[in-house]
Amino acid sequence: MPALDSHVKTFIVQQLACFDTPSTVVEAVKNEFGVTVSRQTVESHDPTKHAGRKLAQRWVDLFNSSRERFKAETANIPIANRAVRLRALNRMVNQAERMKNLGLAAQLIEQAAKETGGAYTNRQQIEHSGPNGGPIQSADMTPGQFREEAKKLLQEV
Repeated sequence: MPALDSHVKTFIVQQLACFDTPSTVVEAVKNEFGVTVSRQTVESHDPTKHAGRKLAQRWVDLFNSSRERFKAETANIPIANRAVRLRALNRMVNQAERMKNLGLAAQLIEQAAKETGGAYTNRQQIEHSGPNGGPIQSADMTPGQFREEAKKLLQEV
């Protein structure tokens, strides 16, 4: 296999820094440059993998700067913000209720509950005891009470 030119290497490193899989990058290189590369070749350009441990410092620096820029830009995407997602879910719940689509409303309320409970984050908080280490208190709620509580939570956002 002939050596890759610097434009192709730059493309590979930047795609990997943006969390693309090696298989995805192989396909993208073929589409973008008309060059066929192996998954192993792509993996050798990822300094976070064993195969990329000997990658030149120039490419490691490019990878790290590209990854940091990607992470920062992701934070600027509105839908990546939990409050934006909850407001959208609130609008959808209201619309579903106006349309008398209670099944959809219930699904959206469940999704909002998961969102506020951290189900869609990398960190989940699990409490194994109640306040001040005491027993966990539970209260039975009717579906109507649950819906009202969920609405209150969504309105706080």
